[in-house]
Amino acid sequence: CILGTHHEKGAQTFWSVVNRLPLSGNAVLCWKFCHVFHKLLRDGHSNVLKDSLRYKNELSDMSRMWGHLSEGYGQLCSIYLKLLRTKMEFHTKNPRFPGNLQMSDRQLDEAGENDVNNFFQLTVEMFDYLECELNLFQTVFSSLDMSRSVSVTVAGQCRLAPLIQVILDCSHLYDYTVKLLFKLHSCLPADTLQGHRDRFLEQFRKLKDLFYRSSNLQYFKRLIQIPQLPENPPNFLRASALSEHISPVVVIPAEASSPDSEPITDLVEMDTATQSLFDNKFDDIFGSSFSSDPFNFNSQNGMNKDDKDRLIEQLYGEIAALKEELENFKAESARGTVQLRGRASELEAELAEQRHLKQQAQDESEFLRAELEELKKQREDTEKAQRSLTEIERRAQANEQRYSKLKEKYSELVQNHADLLRKNAEVTKQVTAARQAQGDVEREKKELEDSFQRVSEQAQRKSQEQAEVLDTLKRELAASRQELQVLQGTLESSTQVGAEQSTRIAGLVQERDQLSQAAERHGEEMAALRAELQQLRDTLSREQESSRMELETLQTQLRDKESGERALQQRLAEEQFTLLQGTAREAERMVQDALARLEDPAHMGCTGSADCLLSRTLATSECVERLRDAHSKYLSNRAAVGSLLPCLALFAHLVSDTLIQGSATSHLAPMEPADR
Repeated sequence: CILGTHHEKGAQTFWSVVNRLPLSGNAVLCWKFCHVFHKLLRDGHSNVLKDSLRYKNELSDMSRMWGHLSEGYGQLCSIYLKLLRTKMEFHTKNPRFPGNLQMSDRQLDEAGENDVNNFFQLTVEMFDYLECELNLFQTVFSSLDMSRSVSVTVAGQCRLAPLIQVILDCSHLYDYTVKLLFKLHSCLPADTLQGHRDRFLEQFRKLKDLFYRSSNLQYFKRLIQIPQLPENPPNFLRASALSEHISPVVVIPAEASSPDSEPITDLVEMDTATQSLFDNKFDDIFGSSFSSDPFNFNSQNGMNKDDKDRLIEQLYGEIAALKEELENFKAESARGTVQLRGRASELEAELAEQRHLKQQAQDESEFLRAELEELKKQREDTEKAQRSLTEIERRAQANEQRYSKLKEKYSELVQNHADLLRKNAEVTKQVTAARQAQGDVEREKKELEDSFQRVSEQAQRKSQEQAEVLDTLKRELAASRQELQVLQGTLESSTQVGAEQSTRIAGLVQERDQLSQAAERHGEEMAALRAELQQLRDTLSREQESSRMELETLQTQLRDKESGERALQQRLAEEQFTLLQGTAREAERMVQDALARLEDPAHMGCTGSADCLLSRTLATSECVERLRDAHSKYLSNRAAVGSLLPCLALFAHLVSDTLIQGSATSHLAPMEPADR
C-alpha cells in the first residue's frame, strides 16, 4: 500500500478498496484498517492526507458507533479512529510536519515561525495528540491479560502490532514537546506555563511506564528497540537543563525481524562460497603448505616476486569483480523484494475483497439458514398441534367408550330392576304357597336364598354410589334368612304353625315394601345416570366441534408455512444465482483487465521466465479441473454454489496471471526470428 501511494501519488485506490470493506460490521477488520491507514499517514505519499480528509466525518461516525461496544475490539477501534482523526487534524493545521514527524530543530523553529504564540498553540496541539496516543496505548494494555505471555499469541500480536507506530509517534512528540517547553520558558513567565508543566508531568509518567512495559514484551524485543525515558522529568525552570535532554530514538532493526531475511542468508552463503573459491585458487597457486604455514619460505615453489605481485593483483581484481557482482546481486534482490512486496500487497487486497464477498455470502446463507430453522420449528409446532389433536380424538374415543360402558351399566340396572320386581312377585307367591305345605315353604326358601344370592352378586357390580344400597340389601337378606330359619323351626312345630306363619307373612310384607322402596331408589339413580349421559353427549359434541375447527386452522397454517418455505427456497436459489453471476462478471472483468494490460506501454518492459510461466500454466490447468468438477456438482445440485465461487475467483486470478506472465515471457524472445 505504501509503495502504491507513491506510485499513484495519492490514496484514491486505497480508499476505493476500503469503501468496499465491512468496517462497520467487523471490529477486527476495522482494527487492521486503522493500522494500515496509520502506516500510510506516516510513510505514504504526502497526498494521502489530502485524499483522506473527505472521509474524516465517516471515521468520526464509525468511532462513535464502535464506542457503544464495550467488549472485544469495539473500544479499541473507537479510540484508534479518534487518534487517526486527531493526527489528520494536526497535520492539516501544521503542514510543515511530515507524516512520520521526523524534523530537525531548525525545521521545528520554522514550523512555529519563531513566534511565541505559535509555539504556545503548537504545544497544546501536541499535548492533545500525545494524549490520544497514550489513551490507545493504555486501552490496548488493559485489554490484554498481562499475567500470561500474550505477546507470543496471534490474538495478542494482533492488538500489539499497531503500537509500533504509536511508539514512533510518541518518541517524536515527547522530544518536540520538551524542546518547545524550554523555548516557552525562555520567553514567558513560569506561572503562565504552570498548566503546561502539569500536563507534561502527567504524560511523562504515563509514557515512561508504557515504554517500560512495552520493552519487556517479547513481541517488541525482536521488532523494535524502545528507548527509556530519564528517571526524572526535565526541569524547565533551569534553562541549562536543555543540554541534558537526550532525544529518545526508536531503533528498528534493518532486517532482523523482517520476513524477507532469506535473501540475506543467500548472500551470506554466496559470500562464504566466494571466500572458499578464493582459498582454493590461493592453494592452487601457492601450494597448500603455504596456506597452512605462510612463513615457511623453504617449501614454496620458487616463484619470483613479479609473478607473485601479478597474481596478487589478479586476485585483487577478481575480488573486486566479485564484490561488484555481489553488490549488483544485492541491488537486484532488493528491487525484486520491493516488487514482490508490492505484488503481495495487491494480492492481499484482492484476497481481502474475496474474503469480504465470501463473508457476505456466508452471512446471507446464515440468514436464510436461520429462516429455514424457524420454518422447521414452526413445522414441529404444527406437528405438535397435530399430535394434540390426535390426543383430543383419543380422548373423544375414550369418552365414547365411557358412554358405552354407562349405557351397558344402565341396561344392567334396568335388568336388575325387572328382576327385583319379578322377585317381589315370586315372594308373594311363596308366602301364599307356604301356608299350604311345609314342602312348598322349603322349596320357596331355597328359591329365595338363590334369588337373594343372585341379587347380592349383581349388587356387587354396581358403582360406588350404590354401595350403601347394596349393604342395606345384604342386611335385609341376612334378616330374611334368619326369618326363614325361624319359619322353618316354626313349621316343624305343628302347634305353632299358625302364629309363626302370621309373623312371617307380616315380615314378608314389610320386606316387599322395602323392595319397592329400593326399586324407586333405583329408578331415581337411573334418571340421574340418564342426565349424566346426556351431559357427556353434549360435552363430546362440543369437543368434537372444537377439534374439527382447530384441525382446520392448523391445516391452513401448515399450508401457509409450506408456501412460505417454498418462497424462501426460491429466493435462496435466486440470490445464489445472482451471487454466481456477479462473481462470473468480476472474473471476466479481471481477465479483460489482464488483456488490457498487455497493450499497456508500461507493461512492455516487463519480462518473466519460462519456468514461472510453466508453473502458472500448470496451476491454471489444475484450477480448470477443479472448476469443471465444481461446475458439474453445481449442475447436479444448484445449492452447491459455495464450492463453485472460490474456484471461479481463483480461475480468473490464475488466467489473468498466466496472460501477464506469458506476455512478459514473450518479451524475452529475440525479435530477429520474428522478423524473418
